[in-house]
Amino acid sequence: MAPIKKSKKTVDSMNSRIKLVMKSGKASLGYKAALKCIRKSKGKMILIANNCPPLRKSEVEYLAMLSKTKVHHYTGDNTALGTACGKHFNCSVLTITDGGDSDILTAEE
Repeated sequence: MAPIKKSKKTVDSMNSRIKLVMKSGKASLGYKAALKCIRKSKGKMILIANNCPPLRKSEVEYLAMLSKTKVHHYTGDNTALGTACGKHFNCSVLTITDGGDSDILTAEE
């Protein structure tokens, strides 16, 4: 029972960090926007939902590796990631260009 609670805490803390980024920082939602940010080397961190298609996920990871951008695999699906961003639609990829007041770029989980 304890490992589930720990996992729940990390998911909640990640969701709160994402909300803070959406409020105070800059982020772009979506696969195409993520590719544009990666190519321009503007993105600082990329979050990928766990149900993102494997080909799309590997392409984003490869381009992120080339541009030296951090990649975080979000534990929830695309619906949960969209909800964490405060949107009413699904989002499989989230690119953070400016962290704002959040410590999401420095925190290691």
